[in-house]
Amino acid sequence: MTSGPAAPRPQHPYPRPVQRMVPRSRDEPHRTATPLELFFDLCFVVAVAQAGRELAHDLAEGHLHVALVGYLFAFFAIWWAWMNFTWFASAYDCDDVPYRITTLVQITGVLILAAGVPRMFADQDLTLAVTGYVVMRLAMVTQWLRAAAGEEGAARTVALRYAVGITLVQVGWVLVLLVPADVRPYLVPLGILAELAVPVIAELTTRTSWHPHHIAERYGLFTLIVLGETVAAATVAVQSAVDEHEALGELIPIAIGGILLCFAAWWIYFARPVEDVLASNRQAFLWGYGHYLVFGAAAAIGAGLEVAVEQAVGKAHISAAAATAAVTVPGAVYLFTVWLLHARHGKSGTARAVLPVAAVAVLACTFLGGSGVLAAGLVAAATVAVGVALHAREG
Repeated sequence: MTSGPAAPRPQHPYPRPVQRMVPRSRDEPHRTATPLELFFDLCFVVAVAQAGRELAHDLAEGHLHVALVGYLFAFFAIWWAWMNFTWFASAYDCDDVPYRITTLVQITGVLILAAGVPRMFADQDLTLAVTGYVVMRLAMVTQWLRAAAGEEGAARTVALRYAVGITLVQVGWVLVLLVPADVRPYLVPLGILAELAVPVIAELTTRTSWHPHHIAERYGLFTLIVLGETVAAATVAVQSAVDEHEALGELIPIAIGGILLCFAAWWIYFARPVEDVLASNRQAFLWGYGHYLVFGAAAAIGAGLEVAVEQAVGKAHISAAAATAAVTVPGAVYLFTVWLLHARHGKSGTARAVLPVAAVAVLACTFLGGSGVLAAGLVAAATVAVGVALHAREG
């Protein structure tokens, strides 16, 4: 038999030195994100900002392949480490001293990864980025070993599967650094598939006791932080361009379109509660994994706005349509993925089709060239207005 879920316990400013790590109840009332989790998110966004900055730079230079490959890999490392910690903490956060210290080690790992992101884009040098990633993941192994020590039966087996699986994959990442550089592109996808497989295999027969409301809140908070970083990146880009070129006529439409797109992204994501979507492990895996596209697209919108600004003032070596695509493509991906993961649930008829149609319309704005960003923002704003009107009519 497995050990029973622990009773709800408040977060204290001074944690207990050491306590047994046992699962928390899935029905625990008033379960919310902790200050440590919020600090964790903020530090991870440092790496998100680095990846977005490098994406913007390479897109502006016309290096599309380097930009996309580097961004997708860097963002996977950031997102996957964040997601694994989030689901583990939802089930086993005991808030003692070892737990806090191990979490701070994971934060150190993501800062090392962030420092390695520029080298990964510029020279395909994975050494620093992989080192930071392995630090994060091995810290996660120690957490799972603690969970195994506090569990019995099937739940203990799940924890040990996680610990063994994560360790084996990290050995694989270290080996990737030892092979010739021209071989690595073939091995990296295998490593990613191995990472994705670990939770599926570990929880094949028994699932951990994650808390649906807590998970929904954690994902929502990270979405907020990423959107905030997107707005900040776009604001800095516009400010820098105005300081250097005073090209207000070209920049104001981009700024308005970008702000409307970000505001709509927030509104659409939080239009309905999503806890009911997380009813089973299968639904939870699809929902959790799908947020790779939600988070990645949200951050890429900010990078795209930077590219659009640089193109408008003549600093980017790409066409107006290509610069607009840097905004509209992630914008369309965001809208469609949010619809696919949870916005479509509980809707029918016209309401069910609003977001997919909006995603296509935002993508079509690419062909408007320099005015495409403003048009995409107006489409996003109109999408929110239509959604509100349909909800009022149905209500």
